[in-house]
Amino acid sequence: MSLDRITSNPKRMNGQPCIRNLRLTVRRVIELLATYPDRQELRQEFPELEDEDIQQALIFVASYLDDRIVELPDGYEAVA
Repeated sequence: MSLDRITSNPKRMNGQPCIRNLRLTVRRVIELLATYPDRQELRQEFPELEDEDIQQALIFVASYLDDRIVELPDGYEAVA
C-alpha cells in the first residue's frame, strides 16, 4: 500500500510526518484517536481529517513497531 497521504517537509512541522502536507502530524492524529474515540466528534473538531488519512497514519505508525517478545519476570502482573 502506498502511503501517499503521509508527507514530510523539512520546512513544515520540523520535518515530522504530516497528513497531506497539512500542519497535522501523524503523531497528533494518533493522539486524537485516543482522545476522541467517537469518530463523529473527531470529524467535527477536525473536518479536514479524512478516513483514509486516519488509516494511513495507523499503518505508518504500525510499521515502526517492533515485533520482539519481551520476557517478564515471574509473578509480574500487567495492569491495563
